[in-house]
Amino acid sequence: MVALSTDVLRWARVTPQKTAIVYGGARISYEELARRTRRLAGLLQADGIRRGDVVALLMKNSAAFIELSLAISHVGAIALPINFRLGAEEVAYILDHAQAKLVFVDEELVASVGAARRIVVDAAAQEDSGALTGPATEAPEPCFVEPADVYRLMYTSGTTDRPKGVVLTYQNYYWKCLDHIAVLGLDAETRLLVVGPLYHVGAFDLPGLAVLITGGMLTVLRDFDAAQALAAIEAERLTGAWLAPVMLSRALALPTRGDYDVSSLQWVVGGGERTPAERIRAFASLFPAGRYIDAYGLTESCSGDTFMEAGWEIAKIGSTGRAVPHVEIAIRDDEGRPLPARQAGEICLRGPKVTGGYWRDPVRTAASFQDGWFRTGDVGFLDEEGFLYLTDRKKDMVISGGENIASSEVERVLYEHPDIEDAAVVGLPDPRWGERVVAVVVPRAGASFDLAALQAHCAGKLGGFKIPKQLVLRTELPRNPSGKILKRVLREELGNAASRDDAQPSRQAALAGSAQVSRPASGEGADREG
Repeated sequence: MVALSTDVLRWARVTPQKTAIVYGGARISYEELARRTRRLAGLLQADGIRRGDVVALLMKNSAAFIELSLAISHVGAIALPINFRLGAEEVAYILDHAQAKLVFVDEELVASVGAARRIVVDAAAQEDSGALTGPATEAPEPCFVEPADVYRLMYTSGTTDRPKGVVLTYQNYYWKCLDHIAVLGLDAETRLLVVGPLYHVGAFDLPGLAVLITGGMLTVLRDFDAAQALAAIEAERLTGAWLAPVMLSRALALPTRGDYDVSSLQWVVGGGERTPAERIRAFASLFPAGRYIDAYGLTESCSGDTFMEAGWEIAKIGSTGRAVPHVEIAIRDDEGRPLPARQAGEICLRGPKVTGGYWRDPVRTAASFQDGWFRTGDVGFLDEEGFLYLTDRKKDMVISGGENIASSEVERVLYEHPDIEDAAVVGLPDPRWGERVVAVVVPRAGASFDLAALQAHCAGKLGGFKIPKQLVLRTELPRNPSGKILKRVLREELGNAASRDDAQPSRQAALAGSAQVSRPASGEGADREG
């Protein structure tokens, strides 16, 4: 097996002038993409990067992001895309834990990498990576790799106070691509909109770079903007896209959405969180020629483990579809025993695209597997025909705008505040983001602070999207006999309070048993890239 860049090198020979990537004002052919990949590989080698070294990418979407990903594989190194929304402390932890040798960082994000060894990617290089390489020697041949070799690390929020490094091998990646090519019908005529952040499996893998394997085309937008996305679909006659539910919601709400010809779009894969049924039904009003494909997947499985099949969308509305060819799904109870159809339990996966574990973390790796099955921590059931339905999460995770936020990560920062005695973080329904982060806090005696003070404390320690958007002050938190905080009770209490008449805050506070219940912060989208 050889590096990922060999797929591009083949198409550079077969269809050299065909467009591979559209980004900004650039139209990059397969021949040019292969040339850039080789030159970047030469830059990496000249900089001392060798097989097995970890190279991080703290970058927003760009042509250079994809070219660097290919070049890192070309020399047998390991790519580490990092969420650019994270705080500097979080980035520092990931770089240290992954033992990254080098970081490519967008110029506007340099402050987040501290003293790490880095190469800065300015606006010119984001569109043409030739601005980075200069006279660098091209690497003549791609590195030979084994199926079990690591090709990428992706740090994901877990249920503990630190993120986990998901190990994805070449075997994981290529089996993922095979399944997605089969299920989505990818071929040389596929033209994909890439608008989710490339550090996320949705943009990178669903189907992401698999399109380059088939000789198709990627149109990459640096950030998501509903009008720009629809304009790109029209201009490039794009055929497919991955959109987080919040992105689809913005497109559906766009007042000028009818001004764009989006008739070329054949499908949109949803992901990141459960998509409301009414949003699925509304999809056809925007994309009458397209099909909405609800899906379920994990970073640990390179994304896309189930897809809704054509013709079943209405009959199975609320389901995320059936498993792809090389993934098995089982629903198991807490003891690992399989459960019958329509009985909810933990969703467990196995197959060649599922990770073998976490980077430098044998304890959490062992805890995540049982009898060869990966334990997702999600709760759901299979119906009699094998369609998967999500019902809950075992993990105390908040999913906001398609981003996973471990409540314990936020709680760790809250407990650093000297005036906080006890704290819990939960997610509450939000019409824009799916869920918003809510901090439920017991202050120390005599202490007084508000939401703004709490957010100021979290700034720089957490990514902006993780910072609580609502603060609830209480005199105590509900706990079970063993002392564990009952977050389910908190969610129920706060959810019931929020559903009451907004004009009766005294009733809301009384139900929550709190000294103060704040309203959600206005302008919540302002710091999504913080």
